[in-house]
Amino acid sequence: MIFPDLNPMMPELIMTALGLLLLVFELFVKEKTNIVLVALFGIAFAYFFLGYSSGATFHGMFIADSYSRFFKYIFLICLTLSMLLSIKYLEIEKSLFGEYYILLVFATLGMMIMASSGDLILLYLGLELMALSTYILAGFLRNSEKSTEAAIKYFLMGAFSSALLLYGITLMYGLTGTTDIRAISLYLSSNQLSQNYTLMLAVVFFIAAFGFKIAAVPFHMWAPDVYEGAPTSVTAFMSVGPKAAGFAVLGRVFLMSFATMHFEWSIILSVIAILTMAAGNIIALSQTNIKRMLAYSAISHAGYALLGMVPGNAFALSGMLNYLFIYTFMNIGAFSIIIMLRSEGFSGEDISDYKGLSKTHPFVSLIMLIFMFSLTGIPPTAGFIGKFYLFSALIDAGYVPLAILALLFSVISAFFYLRIVMYMYMNDSNSEVSLSLSPALGLVIFATVIMVLYIGVFPQHFIAYARSAILSI
Repeated sequence: MIFPDLNPMMPELIMTALGLLLLVFELFVKEKTNIVLVALFGIAFAYFFLGYSSGATFHGMFIADSYSRFFKYIFLICLTLSMLLSIKYLEIEKSLFGEYYILLVFATLGMMIMASSGDLILLYLGLELMALSTYILAGFLRNSEKSTEAAIKYFLMGAFSSALLLYGITLMYGLTGTTDIRAISLYLSSNQLSQNYTLMLAVVFFIAAFGFKIAAVPFHMWAPDVYEGAPTSVTAFMSVGPKAAGFAVLGRVFLMSFATMHFEWSIILSVIAILTMAAGNIIALSQTNIKRMLAYSAISHAGYALLGMVPGNAFALSGMLNYLFIYTFMNIGAFSIIIMLRSEGFSGEDISDYKGLSKTHPFVSLIMLIFMFSLTGIPPTAGFIGKFYLFSALIDAGYVPLAILALLFSVISAFFYLRIVMYMYMNDSNSEVSLSLSPALGLVIFATVIMVLYIGVFPQHFIAYARSAILSI
């Protein structure tokens, strides 16, 4: 009877074994890129067992349902793409250490635990495993002052958000006598505590803690400096994985535990979403560093995705899940182009570095154009599909002003996304630009651009899967 009990967490057990195996394997190999091959083999096993893991274990503390499975696919896709695009980048940065890939595996394991947490204590353990790994990854370029600064800022702000989450969990336990997410929901609904001030304070602490993870305003202060200072491959990973993990937890906790308080927290989330879209899009207009620009872009996209939480119905929530899935490909794709332009003595991080790129590298410019169009939300790319279904859900639920504001901020975002397109196609070429392309990086770019275009033209399957995933909660 042991195996049936462990079946729901089989992908997590595989990832744990993989991380421990890589720790030992790293000691015996000189060519560190071989670690990637072993890691990808282990990740393939996790993919396989993910489709067969379901149910709950450890008295409901760990839940494997279609909702968690959807997010785990995002995490594993993010991990796979991040590993592949890291090989060439770490070689250029002369930081090809095996620990890097091991930390990516453990960070992903933490995200997977977060998505399946049926208990607030397990949620916290998963969050800390993810956070500690990403703190180290942010400062992985040991000789870079910016990387060290990014790690310190990320660590300090992360510690602060963890403290807020712990305090929120403490208040919740003191009020309900349990940390089980479903038991909390039953207790709150049966005791009519929606107007309790202690409960409201706990909800505020939860919003603040998860707001940090998704880089929502006013908890976004760390994002621009960390995105700029961290290794570009780590920035690509952080911009997707931890953000999606934050939304996974936000959805499960608020829709299950705090369902009776939907009116109260939906107002708070509406205000945060508006501020996040506004700050992200407006401040991005003045950025000259493309990683900082994409940092503020990530902040604004967190605001868009957060809109899916506001109505609290299946249509809007499936729109949020679909949006996060699409964001994975278009954002990692954009960062892979930045990595391709990185070479000895040339960072490729300044927006002016893209001047005239279409004249020297027309195919690369075309791919970057597709990613910028998708981030803007221009058809026939996946970004348009993501925003269309999300905004449609808002209008369908009666949140027309929110949908109009989101549309206006999308129009503003077109300026800084299409500015890069203008630089590539309407300026003289930059003779310093040379491509650092490898088979692994080329595979990432090919996969992401194909998915962005495919979802943009044939979105039905992905939308249907997102809708089925949300039904489990």
